[in-house]
Amino acid sequence: MTQRSFADLGVTGPLQRALRAENYAHPTPIQDQAIPQLLAGKDLLGIAQTGTGKTAAFSLPILQHLSANRPSDKRNADDKGERGCRNRRRSAPHALILAPTRELALQIGESFRSYGRHLSLRHTVILGGVSQHPQVRALSNGVDILVATPGRLLDLHEQGHVRLGQISHLVLDEADLMLDMGFLRDVRKIIAALPAKRQTMLFSATMPPDIARLAREVLSDPVRVEVSPRTITVEQIDQRVFFIDTANKRALLAHLLQDADMSRVIVFMRTKRGASRLAEQLGKAGFPTEAIHGNKTQSARQSSLAQFRNGRARTSPRAVSTSPA
Repeated sequence: MTQRSFADLGVTGPLQRALRAENYAHPTPIQDQAIPQLLAGKDLLGIAQTGTGKTAAFSLPILQHLSANRPSDKRNADDKGERGCRNRRRSAPHALILAPTRELALQIGESFRSYGRHLSLRHTVILGGVSQHPQVRALSNGVDILVATPGRLLDLHEQGHVRLGQISHLVLDEADLMLDMGFLRDVRKIIAALPAKRQTMLFSATMPPDIARLAREVLSDPVRVEVSPRTITVEQIDQRVFFIDTANKRALLAHLLQDADMSRVIVFMRTKRGASRLAEQLGKAGFPTEAIHGNKTQSARQSSLAQFRNGRARTSPRAVSTSPA
């Protein structure tokens, strides 16, 4: 069977150009199954883990739907002159993507920026842990697509800074993690403020009873797409266990890092203090290292992630706790 292209799925030219710039040659399985259904306006229940390409699976149809409605908006603005342009720029968002963590929200926002580079659509990311003032300013200028963590979004909505009455596309990403982090109550409050008529997409790696119940509440006759692996362990991962005394763990780690094949390493730690201490020790030993944990500011964590991605930091100790919204 010949592998389909993004054009075969119905993705428009501007989005295809953006995908080529990102070196996306062919859709992943979840993109192949989900994009045509979402372009047709269907609700979707996606059972998919991180790394399957689910962000593009929902962001491309959203961008295509919203850009298709832009011409009429522009004509209305032209008819009304400069005042119409101002109103269009300050319009309420039409797409809302809820993500459980700050890091995931920023990654989704970056995907919308990359895929929508040839479209005249505005997006912004709102999240906790940083000042709300730049986020309020962005919202007041008008956005088409809003990516948010539940806690900060609910705060800004209750303050009157976010209008949700024109949302036509809703995405709940990593819903099971939102459940684990205690955000389901906030999510339900947000959904209650949205229009009943909308396209809704829910993605989750697992389907515990509470998420299955939420899916039944928010989805209307959804298409189900499942691409999660049957086994928890990815076959390409080579797992090894070393039994060693606590006092010798860091010496063993330094010895393992001598292997040039370990070009990029993430070390999970039990505590934030332990992650910072290990990063300092590895740095002194000649291994460029950046620590990531909740005691660092959001901008510092993003800087550390950027250093790790571009290879300037070879090792990244992380505290096991997940960043809240």
